[in-house]
Amino acid sequence: MVSVVEFRIDRRSGVATYLQIVQQVQQALRLGILVEGDRLPTAAQVAATTKVNPNTTLKAYRELEREGLVEPRPGLGTFVSRTLARPDSAADALLREELRSWMQRAQAEGLDREDVQALLNSVLQERYPDA
Repeated sequence: MVSVVEFRIDRRSGVATYLQIVQQVQQALRLGILVEGDRLPTAAQVAATTKVNPNTTLKAYRELEREGLVEPRPGLGTFVSRTLARPDSAADALLREELRSWMQRAQAEGLDREDVQALLNSVLQERYPDA
């Protein structure tokens, strides 16, 4: 099955483009958007939609392969070889709804995306200092 992941590259983020691709694939794997057997878009497809050099995508895919998350199949493409998703749980659904509500409050208070990201990163660093 062809994946439904669409990469979004933020050229102002300071994060290397290939790492943004790696992180977006990892996130899609954690959320179950990508599952074992899904085919990632080709480097040419990514280049066409994001204006990223195909070699950058290939570098990201090699990193994902090194991590054991994808495998190239010559002539066929790059396929997801394992997931990072946890089994669905009621706790996840509840936490997602609470986070959605929190985001609505933050937006209502006038916080923009960068403000919210800074807050999230700050709390993540406090709660998970070794990550």
